[in-house]
Amino acid sequence: MTTPQYDAILFASFGGPEGQEDVIPFLRNVTAGRGVPDARLEEVAGHYRALGGRSPINAQNRELIAALQEELASRDVHLPIYFGNRNWAPYTAEALQALHADGHRRALALITSAYSSY
Repeated sequence: MTTPQYDAILFASFGGPEGQEDVIPFLRNVTAGRGVPDARLEEVAGHYRALGGRSPINAQNRELIAALQEELASRDVHLPIYFGNRNWAPYTAEALQALHADGHRRALALITSAYSSY
């Protein structure tokens, strides 16, 4: 097999709360700088709390990452996969720092949630 063009993969997503205690801090991250009233945050938080405080997006991404790792391995392609979110842990900045610290310089990004970003 030829030398791969990329030396890592970054999954970039929106993020979501993982538990009840994460809901309001997550919503504050999403709405930062927009002046959304606390009453509205509490209203939206009710939707997350009805689901146990969890958004399905992180679990869905982890399942997709596991499936991709399995598929790549079956093709004898061995690339580390990093996962980062814009609005909740694991954060994109932390994933990029880890990717760089591990010596990777040519990452392929897979965007699993389209959003406006800097």
